[in-house]
Amino acid sequence: MTRTDDTPDDAPEDTEDTPEDAPGDPAGSTRRDLGLYLRDAREALLWKLEGLSEYDVRRPVTPTGTNLLGLVKHLTGAEAAYLGSAFGRPFPGAPGLWVAGAAEPNADLWARPDEGRDHLVAEYRRVWAHSDATVAALPLDAPGTVPWPPHSRLPLGRILLHLVAETQRHAGQADLVRELLDGATGLRRNGAVLPAADAAWWAAHRARVEEAARTAARAAGEDVPARRG
Repeated sequence: MTRTDDTPDDAPEDTEDTPEDAPGDPAGSTRRDLGLYLRDAREALLWKLEGLSEYDVRRPVTPTGTNLLGLVKHLTGAEAAYLGSAFGRPFPGAPGLWVAGAAEPNADLWARPDEGRDHLVAEYRRVWAHSDATVAALPLDAPGTVPWPPHSRLPLGRILLHLVAETQRHAGQADLVRELLDGATGLRRNGAVLPAADAAWWAAHRARVEEAARTAARAAGEDVPARRG
């Protein structure tokens, strides 16, 4: 994607030196677009770890244990499964996915004390290259085998689309986790896709949204919880 003055701020950044697709090559255009959105989600996820302490990148922020480094570990295993093993190209050392029966429940969604932060991030980056090589080497209709019966046999294009959606979803989780940890927001390191406003504006905005929720709940006959503080 070539950025122009009217390109939306939340459009993915094309930082790859990828040649333009040949005219009349829809498969090439689809491959390029999917790769662009996957790279954008990968980078968005990793910047959410930047500047945080060892504790904060690992600690659970939700009742189900969601944490930043665990998301990185999980997506390393996901890429290795979807764009590695599924096409006969295993990625050695990848975390097993518990949903595929390759680990104990949630084992791929948190980092043990002996799993170094730098190592897990490096492995995630390393699996990117492995995945990208698979996508570059095969046609989008190449069949792959994923561990999700009865829909185990799927073409590369479908698997790649799933991986884009999954990575974007987890990047969204990381957005919320990071904001809850220290208030940092934004799609990318170089600026937030949010209104340029001070703390007072945000407090007033939040109060406005809260009041709208309370008004709607009362209109629906619901009991509205007492205000905090």
